Amino acid sequence: MNHSFALNIPDAELEPEPLDPAQIVSGTPEVTGKVVWESADGRQVRGIWQITPGVVTDTEADELFVVVGGSATIEVADGPTLRVGPGDMAVLREGDRTTWTVHETLRKAYAISL
Repeated sequence: MNHSFALNIPDAELEPEPLDPAQIVSGTPEVTGKVVWESADGRQVRGIWQITPGVVTDTEADELFVVVGGSATIEVADGPTLRVGPGDMAVLREGDRTTWTVHETLRKAYAISL
């Protein structure tokens, strides 16, 4: 999209984004998402992301996100443990190694800088 827009996050249709099986610690979490804007150089990405309950690991990019629904505990290796739910904003830094324990299906709007 090259123009301004508004989007209802809870109702947005998302596409499957299969997890690497090596990321799954426990459960059968499923990820869906949608990129709603990307800069011309691909270094800025805005979108919606959702994950069902389970435990997964990840290595993060620079990201700011706001939780729209659900809840999770995010353990940052050598850092804090973040508990997030609806209305919470969080910031993750490039290279953070995280473990996400998703308690209820979590949906977030995000802005990533690559």
